[in-house]
Amino acid sequence: MRRSLPVLTALLLALAGCAPAPGGTRPDGAAVRHGATAGGGRWQPRPGTPWQWQLSGRLDTSVDVPVYDIDGFDRSAATVAALHRAGRRVVCYVSTGAWEDWRPDADSFPASVLGAGNGWPGERWLDIRRTGVLEPLMAARLDMCRAKGFDAVEPDNMDGYRNRTGFPLTAGDQLRYNRLVARLAHDRGMAVGLKNDLDQIPDLVGDFDFAVNESCARYGECAALTPFVESGKAVFHVEYDLPTERFCAEARRLRLSSMRKHRELGAWRRPC
Repeated sequence: MRRSLPVLTALLLALAGCAPAPGGTRPDGAAVRHGATAGGGRWQPRPGTPWQWQLSGRLDTSVDVPVYDIDGFDRSAATVAALHRAGRRVVCYVSTGAWEDWRPDADSFPASVLGAGNGWPGERWLDIRRTGVLEPLMAARLDMCRAKGFDAVEPDNMDGYRNRTGFPLTAGDQLRYNRLVARLAHDRGMAVGLKNDLDQIPDLVGDFDFAVNESCARYGECAALTPFVESGKAVFHVEYDLPTERFCAEARRLRLSSMRKHRELGAWRRPC
């Protein structure tokens, strides 16, 4: 579940540095080419790749990292292009499992697919069983990400079946929906990350290109992300409540891309 504040003006992120000249290679080893690796496929972030995650506040481009995760609606194609020129990969944050009442497409979601609140003002869980309704809506969101030039997608709220959504969602419902979202991203040439949903990692690691996790150290769950690392895929990880000395040693051992952030996901970060 998203841990950022859903404010209409909230925007995103970013970082800079480690940038190669156009046509060179990035710190993550991939070619400097928008949606592709050196071999011509979609981007594949490697374990330990540094990152920044900023969904609120004024965009900060002073952080010396090769990956930025920013809000897909709030940021423009020009912003993505500028980050690319600086040698960065850019990840498109969109919610795929919950409705947000401030998004420009909010009125496109019928009331029948809107469930209980997910704990954030203006957000409600979606009935992910209703793929006939949701697939074209999510496809349109990912079309937006692709049109703006993003390299990858961070789909949020991908573990509704473990929450009180107002719908009788099962693990099977979640697997089908998460794979649908992954396919939609891949069909558009973008990488896609599995957000949280730790219990289903063994089933989904082959469908996703990286993982994004919140608070695995706080709950003693970071080892569950090992299948991604063993598959050569990055795990982008944040903690909110623990000081870095409480989780960085384990994060380095597990080869996670870890940092501490404030919950509003502004520019501040303290990496391992």
